[in-house]
Amino acid sequence: MKKLVKITSIATPFGQANVDTDIIMPSEYLKTTKRTGLGIHAFESVRYDADGNLTGEAVFDQAQYADSEILVAGDNFGCGSSREHAPWAIDDLGYRVIIAPSFADIFNGNCFKNGILTIALPQEQVDQLIEDGENLSPITIDLERQVVERGNKESFSFDYNPVQKNMLMNGLDEIGVTLQNSADIDAFEARQRAEQPWLYRD
Repeated sequence: MKKLVKITSIATPFGQANVDTDIIMPSEYLKTTKRTGLGIHAFESVRYDADGNLTGEAVFDQAQYADSEILVAGDNFGCGSSREHAPWAIDDLGYRVIIAPSFADIFNGNCFKNGILTIALPQEQVDQLIEDGENLSPITIDLERQVVERGNKESFSFDYNPVQKNMLMNGLDEIGVTLQNSADIDAFEARQRAEQPWLYRD
């Protein structure tokens, strides 16, 4: 995974509550096992008209948010069925951080596994960040200090799992964490091979 330590960006303001995973990534695109190329279908019901034409009216397609890496969303974001394609699509749109008052648990876990930082803040603070996005005022996410900085304005602190924080900051997934102990793993296998050679086929 790509390291995530500190990001400064104009935030994309999308404050709609109860956005489920079917809105984020419609079920007809779940057959693919590729993690790339899904962004074009993300939030399809919001971005396209009934004839399948991109309207350009949704915030995701407005020029001022083209390089945005932060999505500020509404309450209960990512509810509905479990599908890892939802964070894949969000990542493909370029977002590395999502801020909302709350997240569905499974979606939250899938975001972490795909290197996306989710930050839960009180609704009034989220509303202020949405306003910053609408005013094109950049905000900064500092994961090390666990704060969201609003330019020259106030900062908001947030809680985050320390183990997951270390993994995101160092760009490590579960396999990467395991491989940090590769010397111990090699030593165990060497000892086991010597003591129980019948377990191994050369």
